[in-house]
Amino acid sequence: MKQFVRQFRSFGRPSRLLMVNQFGINLGFYLLMPYLAGYLSGPLGLAGWAVGLVLGMRNFSQQGMFLVGGTLADRFGYKPLIVAGCLLRTGGFALLGLVNSLPALIVASAATGFAGALFNPAVRAYLAADAGERRLEAFAVFNVFYQGGILIGPIVGLALTAVDFRLTCLIAAAVFAVLTIVQLRALPEQETGGESRREPVLAGWRVIAANRTFVLFSLVMAGSYVLSFQTYLALPMEVRRIAPSAAVGDVVVATLFLVSGGLALAGQLKITAWLRARWSAGNCLAAGLFLMAAAFVAPLVAARTGPVGGAIAVVAAAALLALGTVAVFPFEMDTIVRLSGDRLVATHYGFYNTFVGVGILIGNLGTGVVFDLARAGGWPEAPWLGLIVIGALCAIGVRKLDRSRGLVQV
Repeated sequence: MKQFVRQFRSFGRPSRLLMVNQFGINLGFYLLMPYLAGYLSGPLGLAGWAVGLVLGMRNFSQQGMFLVGGTLADRFGYKPLIVAGCLLRTGGFALLGLVNSLPALIVASAATGFAGALFNPAVRAYLAADAGERRLEAFAVFNVFYQGGILIGPIVGLALTAVDFRLTCLIAAAVFAVLTIVQLRALPEQETGGESRREPVLAGWRVIAANRTFVLFSLVMAGSYVLSFQTYLALPMEVRRIAPSAAVGDVVVATLFLVSGGLALAGQLKITAWLRARWSAGNCLAAGLFLMAAAFVAPLVAARTGPVGGAIAVVAAAALLALGTVAVFPFEMDTIVRLSGDRLVATHYGFYNTFVGVGILIGNLGTGVVFDLARAGGWPEAPWLGLIVIGALCAIGVRKLDRSRGLVQV
């Protein structure tokens, strides 16, 4: 803890504010989102297709608009986009708690998603610019706050939702309202560069598309997000498959998230420092990806065991997946800035996140299909084997890209 506090205080005021704000952003988001589907299908009584439409609209309006958000941040400045995103999410979350018609819910959901597309690339670009040569350390500390919000948000949200989900929505909106005011008043303007502001949008996008190393890096790293997302998809699905009761399943899923978040909080700074002292950025990324691939060996081996063995395997997978993600994140964020050449940084983050969003969509659809086929065919090992192969290919891809095109050394 002392090391974390000391490292946090060593950064400038804007970086510290962005880190704390990210904790607030994730706290407010995870207060609400894990319980939205239950609210829509339960108290509001929406059909399954309508629930899927509302949730899908949020994801599409965020992942599909990241490139737009990043482009706007480079053109108009990072602070205005951060403030605008938090303000828009304030309105979106408040609306979710106040309306019950499907069209209004779709508008509210789309607003919350587009808000993330506005502030997400801007926050990362601002932090990278403010931290300068200490980007790697800054992103490591940033991820501690990021994971802290993910860990605490659902716990607080569970207590609020037990009272009334509409209260959860309004509290989440209040969190973002406070963030809006604090960032408007306390966050300094960050100059994005005159060239970024003057350059035509399509010309900037062509520059990024022509950066083959960056595009290939985005393609390879999309697979890492497919793997990390399985904490929310494949692992809980496996718990539901093997658990003797819904109550036991809920306990195992809660344990899974606690272990994942706790390891990320406790290990981020030490793991980043250890890797940085020994390897290049490319090797660190490859090591993290191999660790993420190895996470699925335990459920593969335990696929035909009983509930106890299966539960242990799933929790072990979540732990290794968290450690692999912790290893990857700071080097990944730093590499994006390096490959951008410090030009149109927010737009590069936007492109990257859009690419990743497409990868997650395809990967999750594929994972779901394989799970269904594996259950029907009596081969429960199939999904885990596929995820291991994806992780191994990503790790090999990063190593080959580093050797052939030279991901800049840390």
